[in-house]
Amino acid sequence: MKKLSKRLLALLLVAVMLMATGCGKGDDKPADKKDPGVEKEKDQPSSSGDEESGEVVKITVYRPCFNIAQVDEAQLKKVQAAINDYIRDKINVEVEIFDISSGEFPDKCNLALAGGEVDLFWTSNWVGTVNTDESVKNNAVYDLTELLPQYDIYTAIPEWTWGASAFDGKNYFIPVYKESAEGYSLMFRKDLVDKYGWDLSTVKFLPDIEPMLADCKAEGLKYPYLSQKTPMFYRYYLDKFDFFSGDAYLAVDKDKDEVVNPILSPEFKEFATLMAQWAEKGYLHEDDLTKSTTDTTIQTDDWGISWWTNVPNNEEADSRYNRAVEMAKVTESWVMSNTTLGSAYAISVKATEAEARAALKFLSLLYTDQTLADLYTFGIEGEDYERTPEGTVTKLVEVNKYNHSAWESTSVTVLSLETGEPADKVDLYKAFNDSAQSSKAAGFRFNRINVDAIMTACDQVFEEYGFALEHGGHAVADIDAAIESYVQALNDAGYQELLAEAQSQYEAWKTTR
Repeated sequence: MKKLSKRLLALLLVAVMLMATGCGKGDDKPADKKDPGVEKEKDQPSSSGDEESGEVVKITVYRPCFNIAQVDEAQLKKVQAAINDYIRDKINVEVEIFDISSGEFPDKCNLALAGGEVDLFWTSNWVGTVNTDESVKNNAVYDLTELLPQYDIYTAIPEWTWGASAFDGKNYFIPVYKESAEGYSLMFRKDLVDKYGWDLSTVKFLPDIEPMLADCKAEGLKYPYLSQKTPMFYRYYLDKFDFFSGDAYLAVDKDKDEVVNPILSPEFKEFATLMAQWAEKGYLHEDDLTKSTTDTTIQTDDWGISWWTNVPNNEEADSRYNRAVEMAKVTESWVMSNTTLGSAYAISVKATEAEARAALKFLSLLYTDQTLADLYTFGIEGEDYERTPEGTVTKLVEVNKYNHSAWESTSVTVLSLETGEPADKVDLYKAFNDSAQSSKAAGFRFNRINVDAIMTACDQVFEEYGFALEHGGHAVADIDAAIESYVQALNDAGYQELLAEAQSQYEAWKTTR
């Protein structure tokens, strides 16, 4: 249903209620009518658009599933029912949850958004067609700037996250509060570390793991190094560049404090050459090059070394991947413009105001109520997890019918600890965020509207040329020629105009820094 203006709603409340009934949707309420949910801990807030009606507002939620290859719909419905039983009399909201395998999620969620079939959905700065930049550019997300301060979600996470996640001063996204800086480590199976006696203190950057990759190959592993079909140049080289647009072909050189083409840098040639060498030595598998690996490949015994996004408690990788792993840090952790949006929620622009308010009430409870947070993340106690006498959660991975992780679910401050996590986990997150380095380009948001078609073309060029260079798709002897072809293809796609636009915007932004 098309949203009506706040003033019109305030004047025509009765008409709006009748229209809503005719459309079969939840009733909108006057936007200027005070919401009891604003006052924390004061009575049980109603989630209805019409505070006096007390009617339950139903919202549709789309979220990806990273930990299970095939969603168990029967178990999902049981979890959904348990959630609704718990929240219905607290906030007058009912949720219909769609758990979608991560590989299918971007396209399915995008279609649901286009069809007006989703109200609340998970997103991030990297998740394909429904990422944060694309969602704002396509006017697909609800402007929550005025609504957010009226709900507990606004104070459930640190105040600075709202400014850091804003677009041109407007809030469209609700960040999942976790680590708010980005950095990377190499990740090693602990059983292999113990078997071969690897000294991870010697690992400072990629070339240092070659002896270990040789061991992995000798072990007969299919994937000595597993990239998880992920382009890694713009991750491994964060200490040198700020890839502000999330693309490997556009970055701020931190030493020069200016926008450059990083594909022309010695660092890119170094990385592409190393990947080519690893491929020739049998350390890379073509499955990553052809994007045939899945998000669950990392949970198998087929790999030896992969990568990991640094978090305050890196030990949580053990539970995520159902095995003991160890890390070697290869970049610093950086606060950048998009680091608060590595995991977030958004509300569809096609949602009614009543549905938007209901979604904010649901998120307010999800971020502040441990019972709901545990249900939404871990599922049903006794079926999806067991609780130890100490109160920690042990996932039943052998069942694995419903399984989500903290980073894509709710605030780290409210969720029960998983067995093995440190008791001071929340303090570790605060210390991690407070100690991260701030990029020179932090706060700069590139407005791509003038060069949108060019960036789309450059993205296609990356898929054709860049991805292969980052995954050992060329012989070592052909790297120079392959990079030259890549650069030429970018230029043919209009890259120089894109570069000039980014340089102009960055230089203008620097005057306000």
